[in-house]
Amino acid sequence: MLPKRTLSLAVAQMGPVHLADSRESVVTRLVAMMREAKTRGAEFVVFPELALTTFFPRYWMSENEAQQRFFEATMPGLATQPLFDMARELCMGFYLGYAELASDGRPYNTAILVDRRGEIVGKYRKIHLPGHLDHKPDAPFQHLEKKFFDVGDLGFRVFDTDSVRIGMCLCNDRRWPETYRVMALQSAEVVVLGYNTPSINIHWNEPVHLRTSTHLISLQANAYQNGIWVAAAAKCGSEDGHHMIGSSVIVAPTGEIVARTLTEEDEVICVKADLSLGAFFRKHVFNFAEHRRPEHYRLITERTGAGEPVS
Repeated sequence: MLPKRTLSLAVAQMGPVHLADSRESVVTRLVAMMREAKTRGAEFVVFPELALTTFFPRYWMSENEAQQRFFEATMPGLATQPLFDMARELCMGFYLGYAELASDGRPYNTAILVDRRGEIVGKYRKIHLPGHLDHKPDAPFQHLEKKFFDVGDLGFRVFDTDSVRIGMCLCNDRRWPETYRVMALQSAEVVVLGYNTPSINIHWNEPVHLRTSTHLISLQANAYQNGIWVAAAAKCGSEDGHHMIGSSVIVAPTGEIVARTLTEEDEVICVKADLSLGAFFRKHVFNFAEHRRPEHYRLITERTGAGEPVS
């Protein structure tokens, strides 16, 4: 019998953040949800991708303007310090997504892990950047992540955070199975992520319900196939008329959704995650050491796109 270990895990979904909203007002909302999570027994809370601003890649502007308006050159900074102070006061860890202007001037879509002492213990920079580089004036909005961000350079790492092994990803990363498998091979117990997912796909006429369905399928399948807990936080609702999906969730290693938001506003969901459940699945269902055969998976790293059948 595996010893039982738990993590009281919260997801703090955010409603819209508009262009006119200040960093200070956003941080006030995050602090309020952190307090709520604490009152419900949480030890760690997951905030969304690009949590501090509106989803600015929908707007055409110069890279310099975007960096001046929406990026953080330091973390914590003057506006975000209260969140770190509250984490220390409440003894609460958290995950936060934001636009990072690195010390070498390179721009990234970034997330950090912060422990219960209010210290940054891990950083991730988004690898699977969706969208386009070129101006599409006839589209209902732009999706310019490839214009505003460089591809992440830190890989998919796992960090020991207050005695729990936690991995991170961001938004579109959640749809790629390699994301979770790389972290599971580092003995991740929990994978956390934030997302900003528009309800409209500007590239093809995808029904709105399918946007949510594929979001949930990706999280559930990968939680199960890797024996991990997955916690995903949306920024959602209508930001200055541009709608994004909600359905923030916490998924168990069984692939089952154990908590899900009901609204498209600021909302906190909490679960006492049994980490030993994931350990059971990794020992008895998906025992990598016993059953994986990576010598037969070489195409995964040898090819980027599909090619001819192997002869």
